[in-house]
Amino acid sequence: MRHRKIFLFSIAIFLLFGFEAQSQEKEKNKYYPYWHQKETHFRSLPNEANEIIFLGDSITDGCNWSEMFHDLRIKNRGISADITDGVLDRLDEVVESKPLKIFLMIGVNDLARGKAVDYIVRNIERILDSIQKETPQTEIYVQSLLPVNSVYGLAKNHTNKTAEIIAINAALKKMAKDRKLTFVDLHSFLKTESNLLDPEYTNDGLHLTGKGYLVWKSAIEKYLR
Repeated sequence: MRHRKIFLFSIAIFLLFGFEAQSQEKEKNKYYPYWHQKETHFRSLPNEANEIIFLGDSITDGCNWSEMFHDLRIKNRGISADITDGVLDRLDEVVESKPLKIFLMIGVNDLARGKAVDYIVRNIERILDSIQKETPQTEIYVQSLLPVNSVYGLAKNHTNKTAEIIAINAALKKMAKDRKLTFVDLHSFLKTESNLLDPEYTNDGLHLTGKGYLVWKSAIEKYLR
């Protein structure tokens, strides 16, 4: 009987650690390899005083912000394909330096993965809650999602979300007002009359060309002075 109990205990321990290992492996593979490459890289970089953080997905990742503004305080914390949950999971690294300013844009990839507008808005609220709790002196700029355009036939799960993007932006504008934060309506600067991303600023209907980033720059440069 004693040997049987030891055997059963051993099986239980094996299963427990097996499930724990599976859980850890699942967590490790939660995001794309590129997410982990960038996230670990960000954590390896030193914190500096008065950092200005650009936080988001590939649309943020795709710009050389410090070079464009001639300002070495600016740190790019965009990760291509990132989602609101991804930002939440790496936000501790972002707020660790107690940055001077954070420019946030996130959510379009959530839409492409089938997440509801309410889910995305709630997660952005959680992001803002965490920033304001951990570094209350940081100035937060809530940037609208950009318009999209399906004319190129690319990124089809992203570029068919015009109505959802407009709904999220309306919620973000109200959220920023309620929290006394600055809302930056980039959507209006980059859209056509039919609320699509102007082909003058894109070549795939989702991401910006250099000309599009210059429009973005002109919309926010007053906040970087």
